[in-house]
Amino acid sequence: MSEKNKKKGLSKALKIFYGVGDCGFTLMSNIESYYFNFFLTNLAQFSLPMVTLITTVASTVDAVLSWMYGAILNSIKPLKWGRYRSWLVVIPWLVPFLYAFQFVKIGDGWLSAIIIIIAAISSHVAWNFAYVANVSMISVAGSTPEERSQLSATRAAWANFSKVIFSYVGPGLAAVMAGFIGEINQYGAAAFVLGVIMAVLYYAHFRMFDGYEEVQVAEKSAGKAAPKDKTSGMDLIRALAQNPPLIALLIADLAKFMFNFVLMGVATYYFTYIANSAGLLSTYMLVTNIFCVIGAYFSKTLSNRFTTRTTTIGVMAIQAVLLIVSYLFYNNVTIVIVLMSIAMFGYGITYACTPALYGDTIVYSEWKTGKNAAGWISGLQNVPLKVSIMTRGVIISACLAMGQFSADIDPAAASEQLKNAISIGFMVIPAIALIVAVLALIFGFRLTKDKVNQYAAEIASRS
Repeated sequence: MSEKNKKKGLSKALKIFYGVGDCGFTLMSNIESYYFNFFLTNLAQFSLPMVTLITTVASTVDAVLSWMYGAILNSIKPLKWGRYRSWLVVIPWLVPFLYAFQFVKIGDGWLSAIIIIIAAISSHVAWNFAYVANVSMISVAGSTPEERSQLSATRAAWANFSKVIFSYVGPGLAAVMAGFIGEINQYGAAAFVLGVIMAVLYYAHFRMFDGYEEVQVAEKSAGKAAPKDKTSGMDLIRALAQNPPLIALLIADLAKFMFNFVLMGVATYYFTYIANSAGLLSTYMLVTNIFCVIGAYFSKTLSNRFTTRTTTIGVMAIQAVLLIVSYLFYNNVTIVIVLMSIAMFGYGITYACTPALYGDTIVYSEWKTGKNAAGWISGLQNVPLKVSIMTRGVIISACLAMGQFSADIDPAAASEQLKNAISIGFMVIPAIALIVAVLALIFGFRLTKDKVNQYAAEIASRS
């Protein structure tokens, strides 16, 4: 397909349904976010040092590899259906089979730990190619800041809506699977089912993006120049090193994801040992995730009124304040749920805003370097995502150790020391991360809407 034959403007399907793949992805990954640590400590009954080893090794390798997906997509020869779109269909089908073994205990001790680590690393490698390709398509299909904001907001709404679905489906699905294969491996079966759903919904994205990406058919011909979106190693380095707004955004994005994943990972412990009502976790998940969806829905309105950058900075600052106040009342479960719900409303907003901000840095990078590094920069979104997952495991284990946690502790008899330690992980640490993010965006991300439009016009004039 030539550039001139590419579709212009967003289709009705994209405006409404882009993000269903992210809905499936988040449904699937929520099994890990909510239950991986709990599976390791309370079901598989690994010791805390072994849990720390498993989560740290798996997440560290995942984080170390996180930069490479966008670099590979941007640098290799495009596949049949385009540089990015092709990966929405060629690899997601592997994920369910790999991911399930992350929640299966086979044997005892080191054998089981090694299987879990390998499954975690391999499943994440598989799904990361599709994840990066999916996010890259925002910049490919969205030719203006408004279109990119539209796609980002729709994607965020669907992704956060999946959490509402998960509050009903996740615990129930795991309970049903426990009746078939036993309690210990219930999350493995649930992970497989949700992984299949993810693959099907990514295929829906593949179909929706038909006609939006240039397919490099002519690249097969001898003597043809490399396509304009193919980048060398030095091009990728320049796209990062000469892009201060991108560096600031990566720092802020790390805080955003740390807020989400730490809260999700610690929530089970909070409602078990502080609220003394593990069943209340489902209510918390439902309420907070409804607020997430509403936040994502309103993100476009707020971004249009205050700009995406200003909205993100303001919301992150408010989230930090809410978390600190929550810590002061951590024994009052009602107050905590109310404040956390408002904070998660903010997460829905920032989740929707950041892909659009990455789109701005892509425009800035192409204006600055003359190379389109959309896949590479979109792929860098994986870095804060994976680093936050890595730090989540360390934070949770450190807080549990600080509170002298043991799986044998009766939740009703949990010490104040343990409750305080859990609350620090649940509220204080994410608040500190958000404050750092606000400072990074204020002083490091100086791109305005007018500047981005100016850069885009200059890029178009070069073509």
